Amino acid sequence: MADGGERSNHLLRRTAGSLLALATLLAAAPAALAEPTAGAYVVPRPRPPADAATANPLATTPPPQTAVPYAPAVTPDTGRPAGREVPLYLVAKLTEEGESIASGMTWRVFRAMADETGKLPLVGSAVGGDAEFRLKPGTYFVHAAFGKAGTTLRVDLMDEVVSETVVMNAGGLKLEAVIDEDLPIDPAEVEFDVLANVAGERVLVAEKVEPSAILRVAAGTYQVVSRYGGVNAVLRADLEVQPGKLTEAILHHQAAEVTLKLVAEPGGEALANTHWSVLSPGGDVVVEDIGAFPSFVLAEGEYAVVAKNANRVYNGAFHVEAGRDRDVEVIATEETVPGRLEE
Repeated sequence: MADGGERSNHLLRRTAGSLLALATLLAAAPAALAEPTAGAYVVPRPRPPADAATANPLATTPPPQTAVPYAPAVTPDTGRPAGREVPLYLVAKLTEEGESIASGMTWRVFRAMADETGKLPLVGSAVGGDAEFRLKPGTYFVHAAFGKAGTTLRVDLMDEVVSETVVMNAGGLKLEAVIDEDLPIDPAEVEFDVLANVAGERVLVAEKVEPSAILRVAAGTYQVVSRYGGVNAVLRADLEVQPGKLTEAILHHQAAEVTLKLVAEPGGEALANTHWSVLSPGGDVVVEDIGAFPSFVLAEGEYAVVAKNANRVYNGAFHVEAGRDRDVEVIATEETVPGRLEE
């Protein structure tokens, strides 16, 4: 029994010595167990960098940032992008109860503040019917024109869409001219002037208006002057234009065309280089011309004529009847010569 105990103690001492040697080896050479290779060499594992902790974003604390206080000013543009524009819609009517005007309108928008030249700058224009503009907030003047009728309104644009309806209070004039009752006139030989009464004075609204043309004007009373032929065949008439309506008028001229000839005998050839003067019964000069056979449109009535040719003066007289064009011959005979011109 004593021998068995001795052997057990000796085995325990050997085991303890082996474990101590192994612990010493591990403590002395930890790299030897780092990463074995197929050969006799050992590749040591690289040491992690000293700042390895910064490689982990979860372990990284961002540097503190300085807070800048900001409080935007409260203005009409707060919360809106710079340079924004506000829509402006414009509609025109002839009358309050009428339909919108589909064509013929001219719109001009001016900024209310004058520029360096002292004028209101034009910022937009449009033609046709309804109009749409996109403008920066501010105050504007809008001028609406329908032919010769026009009006101006002030518009303040802020944040909301603005719609304006303009009542033009306008109508139209359509003019025709005939000779006597119904004889047509060549449109190239007649034209009209239209005048309005402003503060007791006649103001020209439109001139040289062609027959059958529609003239758009503001409602009111106008004087129409019809000129046929360019001499003294002139008619005047007062016409009233009502809003939203077309006023049509036919003016009846009492006139005719006359062609003058100075001849040596009835039916003879006209003498060239003749100076002509047509006179009223009172002796006033109605028209003058030079040529062999000048033509004039003259109002109905009596006339005297003086023909001057080769330093001689010849007289004549004739009557104009409405609608009856005619040739007037002045016979160059000694009996019709009242005297000689001084050389």
